[in-house]
Amino acid sequence: MTDENKTQYSLLFLRATIFLVMFMWTIDKFINPDHAMAIFEHFYFIKGIESIVIQAVGAIELGILLLFLVGYQKKYTYGFILLLHSVSTLSAFSQYFSPFEGSNLLFFAAWPMLAACFSLYLLRDSDTLLCMKS
Repeated sequence: MTDENKTQYSLLFLRATIFLVMFMWTIDKFINPDHAMAIFEHFYFIKGIESIVIQAVGAIELGILLLFLVGYQKKYTYGFILLLHSVSTLSAFSQYFSPFEGSNLLFFAAWPMLAACFSLYLLRDSDTLLCMKS
């Protein structure tokens, strides 16, 4: 396997696994909108969101995620995923100061995923395996 092939397979794997995590968070908005509303209230300080709004946000996210998965308009879809995960990671900042309380230690998994999103965004032009032409 050539170095170029290794790079392309690595980037495809990053894209697919980032999609998987983000997809699960998005599906949560449809299956358990109360959980998503609690997250918006606790981490983003947005109170009183109706479940229909949560589901509309989920629908928009799902559309962008599917475009991300197929590598369409990479500058925008990869950038959106990077922005979304950056906000998610930084909004949980207080959890990082007490890592051994409750399930706060799990929040540290956001950092390598953020690095993966950042790397994929920077290397988006090299990510060509199973990508749509934009």
